[in-house]
Amino acid sequence: MYRHLLSVGGITLLSRGTGFLRDVLLASLLGSGPIANAFFVAFRLPNQFRAIFGEGAFNAAYVPSYSRVLQREGSHAAGWFASQIFTILLATQALVLLLAEAFTPLLVGLLAPGFDADPEKFARAVLMTRITFPYLFCMVLVTLQSGTLNAHRRFAAAAFAPVLLNVVMMLFLAVAWLFPDAGIAASVGVTVSGVAQLALMFAAARSAGVLERVVRPRLGPDVRRFFRALGPAVIGSAGPQIAIFTDTIIASLLPDGNATAYYAERIYQLPIGVIGAAAGTVLLPEMSRYFAAGDTAGALRAQNRTVALTIALAAPFFVAFALIPDEIMRGVFLRGKFTAEAASASASVLVAYGAGLLPLLLISSARSGFQARGNTTVPMAASLLAVAFNFALKLVLYRPFGVAGLAAATAAGAWINLLVLGFIGYLQEVVRPDETVLRVALAVDGAAVALGLFVVVADRRIGAAVANERFADVLHLGLTGAGGAAVYGAALVVALRFAGVRLPLRRRR
Repeated sequence: MYRHLLSVGGITLLSRGTGFLRDVLLASLLGSGPIANAFFVAFRLPNQFRAIFGEGAFNAAYVPSYSRVLQREGSHAAGWFASQIFTILLATQALVLLLAEAFTPLLVGLLAPGFDADPEKFARAVLMTRITFPYLFCMVLVTLQSGTLNAHRRFAAAAFAPVLLNVVMMLFLAVAWLFPDAGIAASVGVTVSGVAQLALMFAAARSAGVLERVVRPRLGPDVRRFFRALGPAVIGSAGPQIAIFTDTIIASLLPDGNATAYYAERIYQLPIGVIGAAAGTVLLPEMSRYFAAGDTAGALRAQNRTVALTIALAAPFFVAFALIPDEIMRGVFLRGKFTAEAASASASVLVAYGAGLLPLLLISSARSGFQARGNTTVPMAASLLAVAFNFALKLVLYRPFGVAGLAAATAAGAWINLLVLGFIGYLQEVVRPDETVLRVALAVDGAAVALGLFVVVADRRIGAAVANERFADVLHLGLTGAGGAAVYGAALVVALRFAGVRLPLRRRR
């Protein structure tokens, strides 16, 4: 399983790397002004709907259902089940797209009410949203193909697909002079990338012999069970996305709020996308297979191995976000229309988001224990509780602290969500941390302290040494990051050996 995790994580790292290049180009061409704010709202709307109804809720209901049919009834029955779901998705997403295109002004008005005071910004957001929304149609079908392939332990194509989003957007940004502005160019790139990702997944599914076809749906027991799981899964997966939607709504009331939040969120999403996505992608089908075979101990062992690896990989990001947020934002984005003031504002948001990094990464592992058994109700309840707390805290914090207050509330909500899932999961025996997790956590604590001491001692000296060099901010971040990675890696190896922990990369047979 570790090999699958690292394989998916490696490809996802490529995706995030190209995503960084895309965001650097966006920052340079759009900055944090009105065009940027309009585009980020237009980009976020289909992305958040995709995260709620596609990747999050759909996978939570579909992967265990498909795995159960595949395990108990064979590949032919699983293919028939997948084709029925594909047909239903095709019809419903076409209807959603038509409604979204018809009522785009209402949608933008609801989710970015602050834009009403600026008719030009509002009009831009409406136009860009109409251009980007077909991306949702493509991505929901991509998610279906990904779930089917993942259930067959084919992870590469689904992990690579997001690279196409970044590459295609950069290509359109490179010829932005052909469009009215760079925001329109980026919006067209989003939708074209969706078509490219869908084509890639169709090709991968065909190659694996699991490509769905259009059929006449029949609401048999398996399909009904899927839809019974889907409802609570939609609500449960909507929690973190509702928090981000709330950020979008409230940030639209603040000057350049959406742009400030977006750039910090892109940095914050790097470990979430690489570590969290890899863990969720591999762990859910893995636990589903174990539970379907009646091997509860094997499912919990897989979960704990994933949790241990997640903690080890997440710690250096947490330290970096807490100690060098300014260096990160300046090194990555400070060029073109992205100013030092914008970097400083985004850095404060990154610190607040960083407080919620660990729980957001661990939520997917905790939630997989419930979902693999077909239980989407508990994750739904935990998510709703976290959303209520999160929203109340945002209303308290956004006026005195601005966008950073919104990010802090999001982090607090993530902790509530994880603690509730962990407590109930322990009672229901779907979350049971073992001795290995405890030993790894202690070793990681020691390595994180070593990393923090290195950053405190070396960061200012590195900054002073390269202050007069060309690309000083990039050099500063690169040297601090490379040195910190070496220190953390060496300290972690020593601490793990001292704790008597070995994380084998070979899958148990």
